[in-house]
Amino acid sequence: MSLNLDIKKSFKQLSDHNPVMVQRFGADPYAMVYGGRVYVYMTLDDPAQELDENGEVKENSYSMIDKISVISSDDLVNWTDHGTVYAAGEQGAANWGKNSWAPAAAWKNIDGKDRFFLYFANSGNGIAVLSADSPVGPFTDPIGGPLVSRDTPTCAEVTWLFDPAVLMDEDGSSYIYFGGGVPSEDKAWDPGTARVAKLGADMISLEGDPRPIENVSYLFEDSGINKIGGRYFYSYCSNFSMSKEAEEEKGFEQGEIVTMVSGDPMGPFEMAAPVLKNPGHFFGLGGNNHHCMFEFGGGYYIAYHSRILEESMGLLKGYRCTGIDRLELDGDSAPAKSVMTRKGAEQVKALDPYKETKAVTMSNATGIATRQFGETAEKYGSGDMIVTDIHSGSWVSVSGADFVDAGAKGIEVRVKSVDADADSDAEGGSVSGRIGSAGQNGLSGKIHICLDSPEAEPVCSVIIGTCIVEELTEITGSFDRAVTGKHDVYFVFEGEGFEFYSWKFLS
Repeated sequence: MSLNLDIKKSFKQLSDHNPVMVQRFGADPYAMVYGGRVYVYMTLDDPAQELDENGEVKENSYSMIDKISVISSDDLVNWTDHGTVYAAGEQGAANWGKNSWAPAAAWKNIDGKDRFFLYFANSGNGIAVLSADSPVGPFTDPIGGPLVSRDTPTCAEVTWLFDPAVLMDEDGSSYIYFGGGVPSEDKAWDPGTARVAKLGADMISLEGDPRPIENVSYLFEDSGINKIGGRYFYSYCSNFSMSKEAEEEKGFEQGEIVTMVSGDPMGPFEMAAPVLKNPGHFFGLGGNNHHCMFEFGGGYYIAYHSRILEESMGLLKGYRCTGIDRLELDGDSAPAKSVMTRKGAEQVKALDPYKETKAVTMSNATGIATRQFGETAEKYGSGDMIVTDIHSGSWVSVSGADFVDAGAKGIEVRVKSVDADADSDAEGGSVSGRIGSAGQNGLSGKIHICLDSPEAEPVCSVIIGTCIVEELTEITGSFDRAVTGKHDVYFVFEGEGFEFYSWKFLS
């Protein structure tokens, strides 16, 4: 028997993997692979910070951005929400800066310990660096000021001192690429505003002065760097001053991601191939084009942003979301033309449903929010998270769970009641709103476990009783029949007043 609930619709189709995150917006994606997972760091576009006097969402001005979203996955489809790094502004680690645009991330073993570094732009005026002992933080500011500023040699004349990318080479050396902007109309064909510098062994200093990257044709913004097949590929977004004649001559369009190639990480670079047209070419809604190419699980992928999430919401105010698709390589192992799709990347491995999985690991969701969970995450913005703002008909899902032949006979969930002050802790930027009234006693609900559709007959309904407290509580449910094979799993909620922390199926 199907559920007697008004099942909410997601902002993306059940079969689509893009955007990779629907509970928040995320722009300017940058991927870092570590420990068998890919971590994606994104500029947090937050409509809640861009309201007019009537409380209506304004056009995205980018001027309020001071947080960086973090998600990770080991299969490119199910993404764990790690919250938002409080990067800049009064609450941020780099509180000397106002903004946190276009992050880049890298890790390095230093003195026998893996360390993690998060680089971002203070609007168009310099590059900051934060460090941590974990890919998800807590991140702190190790130098108390900019890594790159207009006082840095060769950088005063860079129009937009932003959009960093980092290369970790096999010999242990590391490099940072940044810059962009068009100084004047007559410089559009060769702005001269791209820079590369060698990073110090500590990853928080420069070893020598930055060098101009020469002959970057029609540069706009968005530095990228990859080493593929022994060659270094610098990539960028072309500017919007190209004539039709220039597009035909150069072989790429305005607002397109273009590559250059070199045998040396600091150049000189020569023009190579365009790899990704503007989002407007694929989805009809254009804008700036920002990318990151990365290798994962034996394949190459490209992350980018578009406006398909806000389009589904009916917002159309310039708030961006991240997608990931396969990156095509040509016969010489060079990046070639790729596409943006709603379908997205294929799942590279099955999900193990018998391991405890955080409820904020999702392939899709609707009608929920996430918030920081625990003192560390609440202080620094990133870390442990919990699903909140639960209402009847809302749900979260994971894709490609393999129950194998033996099958699952039950499930264990960890839940808690809503804290009385949880509404003040709801994760900023949620596209589904914030918690309303909280701390109500006597409320109960259910988590319905449905396979392959949120409207399917549940295999089990876990009753969230009135005995749950503000600490995590384990509740189990049994199945009438074993669940076998591979399925998408939907956790459909009924009632409210509780939060969802984790789950695991029982064999």
